[in-house]
Amino acid sequence: MSVFNQPRKRVIQLICLGVVALIVARLFYLQVVETKYSRLADANAHLRKVIYPSRGIIYDRKGRSVMRNEALYDLMVTPRSVKNIDTSYLCEVLGIDKKEFIKRIANARMKEGPVRPSVFASLLTPEVYGKLQESMYMFQPGFELVLRPVRSYPYGVGANVFGYISEISPGMLNDTSGKYSAYQQGDYIGMTGLERTYENVLMGQRGIQYLVKDNLNRPQGPLENGEFDTAAVAGKNLRLAMDIELQLLGEKMMKGKVGSIVAIDPQTGGILAMVSGPTFDPNLLSGSYRAKNLGRLLTDTVSPMFNRAISASYPPGSTFKPITGLIALDEGVVGPDFGFDCRGGYGNCGRFSRCLHSNVGHAANMRSALANSCNAYFMHLYRLSVDNRKWGGIGAGQAKWVSYLNDMGLGRRLGVDIPNEKSGDVPDTARMNRRYAGQWNSCSEMYVGMGQGLLGLTPLQLANAMCIIANRGFYYVPHFVESIDDDRSDVLKPYKEKHRVANISDEAFNSVVLGLEDVVTKGTAKGVQIDGIAVCGKTGTAENKARINGQTVQLKDHSLFVGFAPKDNPKIAIAVIVENSGFSTTYAVPIASILMEKYLTDTISAKRRPILDKMIESITISPEMRAKSKLDSLNSVSYMASTGDELLRKIINK
Repeated sequence: MSVFNQPRKRVIQLICLGVVALIVARLFYLQVVETKYSRLADANAHLRKVIYPSRGIIYDRKGRSVMRNEALYDLMVTPRSVKNIDTSYLCEVLGIDKKEFIKRIANARMKEGPVRPSVFASLLTPEVYGKLQESMYMFQPGFELVLRPVRSYPYGVGANVFGYISEISPGMLNDTSGKYSAYQQGDYIGMTGLERTYENVLMGQRGIQYLVKDNLNRPQGPLENGEFDTAAVAGKNLRLAMDIELQLLGEKMMKGKVGSIVAIDPQTGGILAMVSGPTFDPNLLSGSYRAKNLGRLLTDTVSPMFNRAISASYPPGSTFKPITGLIALDEGVVGPDFGFDCRGGYGNCGRFSRCLHSNVGHAANMRSALANSCNAYFMHLYRLSVDNRKWGGIGAGQAKWVSYLNDMGLGRRLGVDIPNEKSGDVPDTARMNRRYAGQWNSCSEMYVGMGQGLLGLTPLQLANAMCIIANRGFYYVPHFVESIDDDRSDVLKPYKEKHRVANISDEAFNSVVLGLEDVVTKGTAKGVQIDGIAVCGKTGTAENKARINGQTVQLKDHSLFVGFAPKDNPKIAIAVIVENSGFSTTYAVPIASILMEKYLTDTISAKRRPILDKMIESITISPEMRAKSKLDSLNSVSYMASTGDELLRKIINK
C-alpha cells in the first residue's frame, strides 16, 4: 500500500522525522566535519599575536656592544576585519590622509590577501605609538600593534661591515629554492654585511601568543593561561675580532677621503678594523626613515655603500714587491743574496724602463732591493720566475706564477665573512692571450713584478699578504666573527684552519722581513716608527689612469702603505689606500702609524696627536664630487653621533 494512503498522522510524523534528520545531519557536518565556522568563531573570540624575537647582539673584541636592539612597533592590518573604525582619527595620528589610508589597505590586500595581517605603518615613532596604544580599541578588529626589535649602533661606525636589516621582499618569499621558507610577510632579514652572512644565527625564532578578546575586541588576557602559546627565541650573539676604537679612528681619518683601511691580527686572521671611505652612519638605515635614507645613499655620488675594502681593485704598486720576492725565493730562481746591476733602469727587454735609483749597490741583494724599492730588480725577478726552464715554457711558467698568487689569496676571493668580496685581477694566461692576441713573453708584462700592469688587488688581499709575510708563510682566512654564543655548529670552522703557502727557509724569509724593516728605519716609511717596537712596512704609489672622452688621462696617484708589527710575534698587519692623494707619506703612512700605535700601545703619543688632527680635518675628495654629495648632511642628523665623538675624545686624551 502506498504511503500516501496511510492516515494523515503517519505522513506528518514521517515528514517531521525527515526534517529533524536533515537538521541533525547538517549540524553534524558544520560542527564536526567542516572547520571553517569553528575557525571563524575562534577568530572572533581570540587574538593571535606574533611575537618577534630579539636579534642577536654583536660585540667587539673587548665585549662592547657595537650593535644592539631597540623596541619599536609596527601597526599591522587585516583588511577584511576593518569595520566601523574611526578612520579620521587614525589618519590624524599617523599623519596621512584618507586617500593614503585606502591605498595602504589595497596594498595589504594585494600582498597578503584580505584575511592575513600585513604591515600598515612600520617602525612607529615613540610619539605615534603612545597615541595609538591608548586608543587601540577604537581600531579593532582589524588593526594591532606588534613589537619589532630594530637595530641601533651606539658608535655610529661600521656600516659596511655590520650591514642592515629590512622587511623581506615579495621576490624572496616567492623564491622556489626554499631558501626563505622559514619567513613570512612582515619578517625582517639581514640584507648586507654580517647581518646577511649570519642571518640564521642572528634571527632567532618567532613566537605566537593567543589572547582572549571581549565583545569590544579588547584583549583580556592569555587563552587558557598561555597553554597554546609558543615563546620567541632570541638570536645568538656574535663576538668579533674588531676593535671598535680602531674602527672609529679609521673612519674619522677617512672622512672626506676615498679609499680603504684593513687591519688584521696575523695570528688568528681576525679583522681588527675595516674602513671604506667615504662611509655613513649605520643608524641612517634603522628606524622609520630607513627606506628614504637608503635611496639617498644608493644614489650618492661618492658611493658610500660600496665597500672598497673588499670590492675595489687597485694596482698595488711597490707594495707588491715583497710578493714578487717571495715567489722567486720559493721557486729557487734566486737566493737572498742575489743582486742586480741596476744603473737607473731596466733595459733587458729592448726598451729602457727607468728606476728611481741609480746609486751603486742599491740592489745588491733582496734586502737592499726592498729597502730601496728598486723597480728593475723586481721586474727581473718576475721574468726569472716565469721563464724558469723547469716549467717547460712561458705559458706554463706564467700559470705557475699565477698559482702562487692564488695560493696567497690574490686573484681569487679569500672567503671573508661578509658578502660582495671581489677576486681582484691577476695576469693569468687567458688575460695575457686576450691582451696580446696570443703573442707574448716575459717582457710583455714585466711591470707586474713591480706592482703595475695587469694587476689589481683589493685592500683586504694586501693586508692578508702582509699576514703571510708576518707569519713567515701562512695565514688564516680573514674574518670578523671569532665566536658565537652557545653555538656548537661548524660555521666558523673555515676560519680556524691554517693555510701554508710557501716553503721558504727562515734565512730567505728574513731577507724580505729585514728589507721591510729597513723601509721603516731608514726609508720612505719612517713615519710609522713606534718607540720600542720593530715595525716592518712598504710604501707604494700606484699610477691612476682613466679613459675620459676616449683618451687615456693620467690622474693623481693613489697613496698606499702595507705593513705589520712587531717584526717578531706580530699582532697587527695593515693596508691603507687613499685614492688620488699623491705620495704615500702624505696620507697612507700617517693613518697607518696612528692605528698601529693605538692598537699596540693602547695610546696615541703626543707627537702623533697633531698628525691625527690633520688626518681628520684634511679632505682629498674633489670639490666637484663633494658638492654633489649629500653624505655630510645625512650623517649630521644621526642621533648616535655623540657616542662615537665621546669615545674619540677619550682615545685622544688617554
